[in-house]
Amino acid sequence: MNNYETVFILTPVLSDVQMKEAVEKFRTILTNEGAKIVNEENWGLRKLAYPIQKKSTGFYAMLEFEADPAVIAKLEINFRRDERVIRFLTFRQDKFAHEYAQKRRNLKSSKKEEVKEN
Repeated sequence: MNNYETVFILTPVLSDVQMKEAVEKFRTILTNEGAKIVNEENWGLRKLAYPIQKKSTGFYAMLEFEADPAVIAKLEINFRRDERVIRFLTFRQDKFAHEYAQKRRNLKSSKKEEVKEN
């Protein structure tokens, strides 16, 4: 099992419900293939660095997971088939990227706890 991170951009014409359904679809694909979702982040609607398919914004989503390498091929095929996805990038985390991601998650969770206490 390797650690992976995938970031994908969904077309901005989707409603919030449709965007969440698309993210849920890819999360389900991963879990059905035996992957373990470690972290999920919704970065919201952001401006793109350059126009893609005549669109200047997109919904960004990030999934961090543990999976076998064979799962990645199935996930990327589904990204390519889904017309809502305008870009995606999946990469295997080396030990340094994995440690950094863990620190980032821990920092985020500690900030959330501080906000809840106040």
